[in-house]
Amino acid sequence: MTRIINKKLSPGIARILGLLPFGAVLILYVISSDIRLHENPNDKLLPSFGAMWSALSQLAFTPDVRTGNYLLWADTLSSLKRLALGMGISVALAIVFGIALGLIPYAAAIGNSFVAAVSLVPPLALLPILFIAFGLDELSKIVLIILGVAPYLIRELALRVEQMPYELLVKAQTMGASTFQIIVRIVLPQMLPRLLDGLRFSIGPAWLFLIAAEAIASTDGLGYRIFLVRRYLAMDIIIPYVAWIATLAFLMDLGLRVLSARLFPWTKASV
Repeated sequence: MTRIINKKLSPGIARILGLLPFGAVLILYVISSDIRLHENPNDKLLPSFGAMWSALSQLAFTPDVRTGNYLLWADTLSSLKRLALGMGISVALAIVFGIALGLIPYAAAIGNSFVAAVSLVPPLALLPILFIAFGLDELSKIVLIILGVAPYLIRELALRVEQMPYELLVKAQTMGASTFQIIVRIVLPQMLPRLLDGLRFSIGPAWLFLIAAEAIASTDGLGYRIFLVRRYLAMDIIIPYVAWIATLAFLMDLGLRVLSARLFPWTKASV
């Protein structure tokens, strides 16, 4: 008798099973929305798909009277710019400090405890300090993302570097490689796919920090729009915006997976 842990699924069956929870959630929403709207046609908690599409179309395809912008796309562009800057700087910091902490004993002795302490501070608790120190403009929002993402990536990369087979480093030194050459030719190629994996797991927290910052102090962005319309109980806008954020996060994760598979196919082959 074949145990369930040894069952192999075909790609088609796996895709169908993966879609089942999404279908169940949609069906549950439609039923719940119909029940509430039947009892009260003016109910705003669970709007129909038609109402949400109408509201979203207005934001996406009709220019705003005051600014002339298509609000959905303007909000999306603003949020993605902040997210890209915050995560890009976090990646750069992780490469520099993560490799240093994992490879150089002096750097590890100096920085490990500090990075661990910083990573334990809830970034959202620092938001008022950031607004006071950097103002309410873009810098404070980007710094919040960096504080939320960079310490995790640094610690993750440092741990991966420490786990590298020591024989590789010994062989490189035996052949006369300098520390810089070891980092560039051995450590960095080994760590880049791990860094992409860590970045994938940071997408959700990065969006959380961005939405929180935009909700408190911003004049555009997806988080700003959600918290702006909440005072009107505009669930026909809030729900599509949340779904759009989830879609963007999924596409970012998918893009990083595809990039990792194309640039570093050997990581999959070695699993």
